[in-house]
Amino acid sequence: MNALASVVAEDSTGYRPSDDEPFMNERQLAYFKAKLLSWKEDILRESRGTVVNLKAETENHPDLVDRASSESDRALELRTRDRQRKLISKIEEALRRIEDGSYGYCEETGEPITLGRLEARPTATLSVEAQERHERRERVHRDD
Repeated sequence: MNALASVVAEDSTGYRPSDDEPFMNERQLAYFKAKLLSWKEDILRESRGTVVNLKAETENHPDLVDRASSESDRALELRTRDRQRKLISKIEEALRRIEDGSYGYCEETGEPITLGRLEARPTATLSVEAQERHERRERVHRDD
């Protein structure tokens, strides 16, 4: 299963957080914790497969084009794994926020992050509005 596919899947009971219940109640926290742990495990499983594949592909290609293609594939795979390593750090940080009770609340405003945003991006630390402000400031500074 693709790592992203597990993030959007419902839990085994069919439960989906709803705006009709108290925000970040025990059930919602357990739901997001299970989602994050599943996502992390999928990423780790894929990366273990990458290590096995990279070790298996130590062959020396006599043809320069084959060698270049192989090196390009390997570089792409390593860049992908590096992005996933950074994602695992974000997942672990989200799990820490679940434990300390700050998960689901905007780091900038303290307001709840919408359930839809958390469903789409379980590692979100900013509300949509705060994220948009952050991106606008980033664009202004980048243009300087």
